[in-house]
Amino acid sequence: MKFIRLFTTMGLLLAACLASPLACAQTLTPFAVAGDKPAAPWHVVGLPNTNKPLTHFDIAALDGAPVLRISTEHSYANLVHDLLNLTMEPGTTLRWRWRLDQALQRADLTRKSGDDVALRVCALFDMPLSHLGLVDRSFLRLARSVSPQFLPAATLCYVWDTQLPVGTELPNAFTNRVRYVVLDSGTAQLKQWVTHERNLTADFLKAFGHETEGVPPLVGIMVGADSDNTDDTSLAYISDLVLTLHP
Repeated sequence: MKFIRLFTTMGLLLAACLASPLACAQTLTPFAVAGDKPAAPWHVVGLPNTNKPLTHFDIAALDGAPVLRISTEHSYANLVHDLLNLTMEPGTTLRWRWRLDQALQRADLTRKSGDDVALRVCALFDMPLSHLGLVDRSFLRLARSVSPQFLPAATLCYVWDTQLPVGTELPNAFTNRVRYVVLDSGTAQLKQWVTHERNLTADFLKAFGHETEGVPPLVGIMVGADSDNTDDTSLAYISDLVLTLHP
């Protein structure tokens, strides 16, 4: 199922976080450290029990700097950076810049058959199951029982869409445990870098505040793209992803 996310905490990340939780929590490892692949603890996560091809993540030189290149070809995957139950502070922000070079022309986030995005940046929250309605709670418990990895109960995704206007907020077509916020739309800014900075605490409460008064721990940051539902292709880049706990 498309909403399932798998998480594997890398040994080096775990050791560093145990030694200095605050320092670890405030630092996301840059995508480009050495070589042509994203640096650990970033790791690629596909869909379980499927032979769908994986979205491709690699490091490319663009405008004189190494950046993360994300390309899809009828594929699905995410690149995940695990965090150890990071307590959210008021004003916690996530900042990045991204660039879309090839859009998904047939994507439509309002339908399951069109649920593809060429660019997404997501924050993964460990919402207590007790805050969910009976249907969602039962469904997530079932999904967790068959998944070898932890599945978050609340995922907030910022996306670059093809059709929906900027500012649109909507649930994922497969599950309302994932909420989309459209930050960029269309093709007018193709091949241009666009910078965003979002208040994660405020955005979480806007998307999920009807279910909880507080903000649950942050357990991961995820970037990705997919074109498996529309059988399309896309090309995008992302860089300078920074998580800041204090304003």
